[in-house]
Order: sequence, then C-alpha cells, then structure tokens
Amino acid sequence: MSDLFEATAPERDDAEVRRARREHRRARDARRKRRRRRSAVVLFVTVALLAALSVWAVPRVTDLVRGSGGPEDYPGPGSGEAVVVIEEGSTGQDIGTVLHEADVVASVRAFTDAFKENVNAPRIQPGTYALLLQMPARDAVAALLDPANKSEVTITVPEGFHAKQVYERIANVAGIPLEEVQAAAADPAGIGLPAEAGGNPEGWLAAATYSFQPGDDAREILGTMVELTVARLDKRGVPVEERQQVLIEASIVEREVNLPEYYGQVARVIENRITNGGEVAGRLQMDSTVLYGVGKVGGVPTQEDLDNDNPYNTYMHAGLPPTAIGAPGEAAIDAVVDPPPGDWLYFATVNLETGETKFAATLQEHNANVAELRKYMAENPQ
Repeated sequence: MSDLFEATAPERDDAEVRRARREHRRARDARRKRRRRRSAVVLFVTVALLAALSVWAVPRVTDLVRGSGGPEDYPGPGSGEAVVVIEEGSTGQDIGTVLHEADVVASVRAFTDAFKENVNAPRIQPGTYALLLQMPARDAVAALLDPANKSEVTITVPEGFHAKQVYERIANVAGIPLEEVQAAAADPAGIGLPAEAGGNPEGWLAAATYSFQPGDDAREILGTMVELTVARLDKRGVPVEERQQVLIEASIVEREVNLPEYYGQVARVIENRITNGGEVAGRLQMDSTVLYGVGKVGGVPTQEDLDNDNPYNTYMHAGLPPTAIGAPGEAAIDAVVDPPPGDWLYFATVNLETGETKFAATLQEHNANVAELRKYMAENPQ
C-alpha cells in the first residue's frame, strides 16, 4: 500500500508544477502587457510634455541667446524724437546703421531683418525723417514708409510770381531771414545764375513745387530753382543766347491771360509787335509790364502808372523790357518757343468771368473787341 501511494505522489506533484508554471506564465504575460500599456501611455505623455515645453521655451531661449550680446530689438513703442537723414541710394544696411547710431533701433541686424520682411521697404525714399527713439525695428520700417514722418520744407512758386514774392515765400516757409534770402539772390555766382541773366534772377526762379531738407540755406534753395529753369530751357533746345528773351516773353504771356489755351496766340502777338515797325512801332503796349515797372502785382494800371517813364513801360518804349516780369510756367515757355502762325497785333479779354479773349489783326477789329469788353463791364459792375 505504501509502495503504491509512494509511486503516484510524484505524478501529482508534476501536474501541479506544470499547472503552476502555466498560471505563472499567464500572470507574467498579463503583467508584461500591462507594463507595455503603461509604458506607451507614459511615453505619449512625455512626448506631449516635451512638445509643449519646446513651444514655450524656444522663443525664450532664442531671446536669451540674442540678448546675451546686447539688445537685438527694442520692445517699443518708443518715445522722444530723433531726426535722421536717409541719403539717396541707401541700402537696408545703410539705413539700419543710421537708425542704430541715432538710437532709433537697438541693432542694425534687427532693422535689416525687418527690412527684408517688409515687401515695401525698398520704396523708402531719401530725405529727412522724424522718428521715435528706441522703436521696434518693424515699426521703424513702417515709419519710414509713412510720408507723414518725412520732415521736408515744401515751397511752391506759382506761375507769374515776382522774384520778390519768391524771396518772401522762402523766408516764411523755410524760416530763413528775408535779408539772407535777398543777400543770396544778390550773389549770381553763388546761386548758379547764368551770365545771360545779367545778374538779375527775375524769371529764372522756376515756377514749381519744391521739397527741401531742413537746414538747406537760401543759396541752395535759389540755386535749385535756377537749375530747374536752365534744365527746362535746355530740354526745349533754347540756345543760350536766346534764353533771356524766351523767359521775358514767357513771363509776359503768363501775366497777360489766365487761360493756357490763349498762350500761343499771345506769344505770337508779342513777336508780331516786336517786328512791326508801322502801326504799333515795335511797342508791346502790355499792361502787365507797366504794372511791374511801378511795383504792382496785378490789377489795371492807372493813368499815373501809364505816364510813369521806366524801362518796363512798353507803351512808351519799343521792344522787350530789360528782364522778365515773373516766373513763367512750362506752358508759357512752350508757347513762346513754338507759337502758332497768325497776324494778330491786338487782343482783349471780353468776358472777365470766363476769361474769353479775342484777337485782332487791325486796330478797327480790336476796338470792336474793346467795345464788347466795356459792354460786359457795364452789365456786370463789380
């Protein structure tokens, strides 16, 4: 009996061992699966945390690295004022250097980076600008593109302005003492006045709108005006020896009628009268020259004005006056350079409201036009 029991005991032990091993393996596999699942979750969470951390940290690390060698860019918005001059042909690097030296931007690199990012930056114009101190570079680029920040002295010389009026305007707009402007005008060489002007700038100060830099003096301003007149004459092929005559005639055309459509005919009347030795005896008989000779800007000459014997009284003296009587515009110059054909010797504005002007070849025709003017004035008293 004992032998039998002793023979069967190992078999039970082996079965139990095998069962225990199977259960152990199942438990082990289950634990491994759970560990793998936990590892996957931990890995996912770790990656997510690292990604979030990088989004937060990278800009700050970049700023820290950049800041290690000095401020790369100002946070803004800026304060105070800095006046800077951008020269013709300046590159982004050049502009950045100017702004950095003026403490407008923190570094040249910040500006050049902002310059490259702005597609309109190449349109920045030369000139003087009023900017804030310690601006963000991007704001500095935008400010240079805004015309409102450009510090310029804008001077407009209207067509027909006398030289004295030009001097006064320069003094008032540019803040230059009138005496300094007059002194500059009295120095022909200093303002580049050609010899054919005879030392008198009248007519040589081109009618136009100019942009000057703060600090430009009277000599520079007047010189620019003279230079433009020379350029206009050269563009039209006016010989040097004819420049003064063209300007004189054009200035008279400018003052005699208000509508450019009549400029050509008035220019032809001037030419015809100068060369006519009969009916008008070479006299222009122009009110505009008489008024200039007595120091008046406009209006109708009085009998006293007409009796004043001076070189500009073209009722008394034949030919052209000694100088221009104002600043002619380009249209008036064009009319003198190429006047239309015609035999007119007279003209009269018959409607002061519309500026309608009639031209005549004979005194009889002219008197009829004058009668029309008088009728208009009687029907339309001032």
